[in-house]
Amino acid sequence: MAPTSPPPFDPRGITRPAPVLLRYYTLVSLAALAAFPVVWLVNFFRYETLKYSFGEDGVSMSWGILFRREIHLTYRRIQDIHVTRNILQRWMGLATVSIQTASGSATPEMQIDGLLEFEQLRDFLYTKMRGARGLAEPGAPPALAGAPAAPSDEALVLLRRIAADLAVIAGAPSSRGDSSS
Repeated sequence: MAPTSPPPFDPRGITRPAPVLLRYYTLVSLAALAAFPVVWLVNFFRYETLKYSFGEDGVSMSWGILFRREIHLTYRRIQDIHVTRNILQRWMGLATVSIQTASGSATPEMQIDGLLEFEQLRDFLYTKMRGARGLAEPGAPPALAGAPAAPSDEALVLLRRIAADLAVIAGAPSSRGDSSS
């Protein structure tokens, strides 16, 4: 019997962090000593209101009670993805997936906490940000090396048009007229 490959990772079913995140928040709050009740309450409400959404166009994250915060990033805007794990997170099987865009900020635009499938999520996000949507799906035709990409992106079409115009300008004779000959 041939070994079967695992099904492809689909994060669309992930809407909430894993319950182990609340235990992680509790341990982190204990490190605050006297401020434990305040830090734990803030983390508890963050855990209870934290929601994720992975769609076809991008990833969304929301949390908060008094100050509701929502972030939506399209896959095209993602510049870099980092996975960080401190010693407590490694012990609990957790990680933080940080997503950065070209916003100019030194801090990540989004930090996804509490997912046990962080490596699969990182690979999924890399696949989406590079536009290789069909490569991860079974039965999809493989991409040809060196083949030009289909112009499905408006920016790509515009860049190709600009490159063609620049080629025409570079090949055109000078309009000032060389009278030196």
